Amino acid sequence: MELAKITLRGQITIPVEIRKKLGVKDGDKVVFIEDNGRIVVENSVRLALKDVQSAFRGEAERLGLKNEQDVVDMIKEVRWAR
Repeated sequence: MELAKITLRGQITIPVEIRKKLGVKDGDKVVFIEDNGRIVVENSVRLALKDVQSAFRGEAERLGLKNEQDVVDMIKEVRWAR
């Protein structure tokens, strides 16, 4: 368990070990999410990536993409169609 103090301006310093676990560094952003009455802190970039992965889940199968070469071929086809 880590402890952080809130300043008069409502700011906190995220302890080093927590920053390492979140994978954040100076200038990165975190997001606060309410989950069943608890507040969860997440790395905003990782969360966005998870959302994108979730949104695209099943698309490769739907498009018939079975391997990396299929993706390369599809990109070439799209580029030549312009």
